[in-house]
Amino acid sequence: MNFLEKRILDEGSVLPGNVLKVDKFLNHQLDISLLKQMGEEWKKRFQDAEVNKILTIEASGIGIACIAAEYFDVPVVFAKKSKSINIEGDVYMAEVESFTHKTVNRVIVSKRFLGPEDKVLIIDDFLANGCALKGLIQITEEAGAKVSGIGIAIEKGFQQGGKMIRDMGYRLESLAIVESMDPEKGVCTFR
Repeated sequence: MNFLEKRILDEGSVLPGNVLKVDKFLNHQLDISLLKQMGEEWKKRFQDAEVNKILTIEASGIGIACIAAEYFDVPVVFAKKSKSINIEGDVYMAEVESFTHKTVNRVIVSKRFLGPEDKVLIIDDFLANGCALKGLIQITEEAGAKVSGIGIAIEKGFQQGGKMIRDMGYRLESLAIVESMDPEKGVCTFR
């Protein structure tokens, strides 16, 4: 059992509807020492990959991506869920369905921050159905950039997202892969 799996078992909770609640340390309140361990682990796993940008999606991925970026010594770009007046010029856009929120968002990245010279490591907190990742991959490819790899904190291995992304040929490294969840017993098992 790795450090993240242990933390999920100790402080996470399994809710009905395939929801794994980890808001105490990962996606509401952030445990920075845990995020540092995650960043260090992704640096080990992607040490052979060329990375000059980390890309994530608003909002839960931002903190994780920022800490990981320290280990790669690269900037973080995050896809915004709405266009605001401070975004100038052209943007890349993708539609992304949120498993947790049951909504569809148009996410955008300014063309000023992503281009053909970029080698992108995508970082996010959860992978369930793969919709967010598909959107980030689409944006990266529209920019002419290369997806060097994808780092996920928690993958729900019993949902199709991880298999779909791997079948598309992308290198996907998940720090914890949940094989099953039982809300009645409040437990999950890992791959």
